[in-house]
Amino acid sequence: MRRKKVKLAWITNDATRRATFKKRKKGLVKEVSELATLCGVEACLVVYGPQDAAEAEPEVWPSPAETARVATRFNSMPEMDRCRKMTNPEGFLRRRVAKLQDQLRRQDRENRELEASLFAHEIMAGGRSLDDAGLNDAVGLAQMMDMKLNLVQNRVG
Repeated sequence: MRRKKVKLAWITNDATRRATFKKRKKGLVKEVSELATLCGVEACLVVYGPQDAAEAEPEVWPSPAETARVATRFNSMPEMDRCRKMTNPEGFLRRRVAKLQDQLRRQDRENRELEASLFAHEIMAGGRSLDDAGLNDAVGLAQMMDMKLNLVQNRVG
């Protein structure tokens, strides 16, 4: 059974907020532990508690010494390797927008090819005439014909 969607907002009730923090922190530690075990990777986790909590020290997993070793290894890597796969919200959105723009360009090109193909079929069926063609239709038809001619020449030659 799935949990209902939680509205991400500040929990005003202190007791509920502390209980939620403890549960979520326990789940996060479990996830990092499973990731390290199942995938055979080195992982560490540092969680700072609420500011008003008595525990000023952060909780670390698996141990403070192991966490320090993993963090030192990470920090000793060249910055280019360290930042290669990192992302921030702005970088993520930039890549997503670029990917969507590329998809849009491909779909637009495919639509133009289909429209030119449909126009050519209508002309051959006698439903339309080249006199009905506007500039865009004529250019699209010419480009489609060139593309098809090149495909045929490549197969033959």
